[in-house]
Amino acid sequence: MPLSSLKIESLPRFSANLFSNISAALHMLVGSIRAFALVRPTFSQFVVLLLAASGANILFGYLSASEHGLFNEQGLISYLIWPVIILVVGIILARRTMNYSLLFVPVVLWLTADTMLVLLQSSIQFLDIKGWLPSFLYGVLPTLFTFLFVWQTASLLWIFAKKLHWSWWERLLMLAGAVALLVVWQKNVADQPIFKAEKASPTLSERQFYDQALLLDQNLSAIAKGVRGKSEWYFVGVAGYAEQNVFASEIEQANQLFDARFGMKDRSISLINNPHTWEEYPIASRTSLARTLKDIGMKMNTEEDVLFLTLSSHGAVDESGSILGDLVMTNPPLTLDEIDPVWLRGTLDASGIRWRVIVVSSCYSGAFIQALSSPTTVIITASRADRASFGCSDDADMTYFGRAFFAESMREQNTLDGAFKQARRRVGEREALMGFEPSEPQMVVGAMMQTALPELEKALFYHASNPVVTLPKFTQAEDAK
Repeated sequence: MPLSSLKIESLPRFSANLFSNISAALHMLVGSIRAFALVRPTFSQFVVLLLAASGANILFGYLSASEHGLFNEQGLISYLIWPVIILVVGIILARRTMNYSLLFVPVVLWLTADTMLVLLQSSIQFLDIKGWLPSFLYGVLPTLFTFLFVWQTASLLWIFAKKLHWSWWERLLMLAGAVALLVVWQKNVADQPIFKAEKASPTLSERQFYDQALLLDQNLSAIAKGVRGKSEWYFVGVAGYAEQNVFASEIEQANQLFDARFGMKDRSISLINNPHTWEEYPIASRTSLARTLKDIGMKMNTEEDVLFLTLSSHGAVDESGSILGDLVMTNPPLTLDEIDPVWLRGTLDASGIRWRVIVVSSCYSGAFIQALSSPTTVIITASRADRASFGCSDDADMTYFGRAFFAESMREQNTLDGAFKQARRRVGEREALMGFEPSEPQMVVGAMMQTALPELEKALFYHASNPVVTLPKFTQAEDAK
């Protein structure tokens, strides 16, 4: 039956029309042209569904924003563009076919589907807020929400193409163009949500600025000197990127693990960049790290003690997207220099620290391997030099690699090699589940370290086999670096 002869009649009751429209939208979403037999496109249905869809989108925007999110009129206007466009399409269809019952068909189907799908997204967002979502979902939510938005419009175009008896290649061409347009449009307006999170610029008070030197002094003075004749481990954690809490959280939880499981409470220090930790932790910078390594090098017995250094941040890329191989260091309003592998190697050598285990958790962290390699060093990286690593989303508390290595493997294994192999396997499984390109974590052990490590590990894992404190519990939230 052509569109010009399509007869669409409304039912006597408003509720019956509404339920019929819901059924029509469900058929549309699975590509069935039975939607045309079920749709009841009255003016009152259009008005109510427009209000319902707008309300659903406002609810989703509210749930997606922080508790300090502000209503953004531009975001609502950006959303309303689509119902207007689809209404115009209905007007054109009605005029060209001289069948004015088609006037509200496209927009009623679209609004009904939009209301249902956005309410589904709101439910998922609510579960996210409550922390009730399975951990593997966090990395796919943005893609899922984009898919739902594209799906409702693409399915509307599809059933009209079927009704108009377009050939298969015309349908695919139309669908590909529509999907590309919708995805690009949504990405371009991503910074205009209906509720916009209020972003406050980080500030640094005069007292906090001058207290930083004292804070570093206090932390370094609390580190115990090594006992001669006894192999001991020292922990240094560096969280480089201040704008996301995941890096600070990863280093904090790694430090807690080493203090509790490995008995290093008086031989550990964390340097953290985060606007919320100015008064709690020394900032992470080249200057503070160089001073920390020098101080620890003076307190260690360098022939028998081991440094465990872990750094967590973003891997640096230039404006063209080319990999630089450095570690990003930010802490607004301060401007900090990035940590590059050559500088870090020189700083470690200058500290006099001989035995080193270095873990770099960042994209492209394999770029650190060549410069840091030495006979007495173990280097573990979250990825190859040319691969991204994942899990550094705003709602994650550890990266994929950080969770697999620190929160899981270092709690369950009794050797660094065993912990790395388990972490590498689990990261690979998680990435495969998400459809990400494998990051391929790396581990390189120097020639002398291969011989010495089994004995050095006995000192590290002895406390784990004879615990005197309760290990910290790790939360389960996670998400892409």
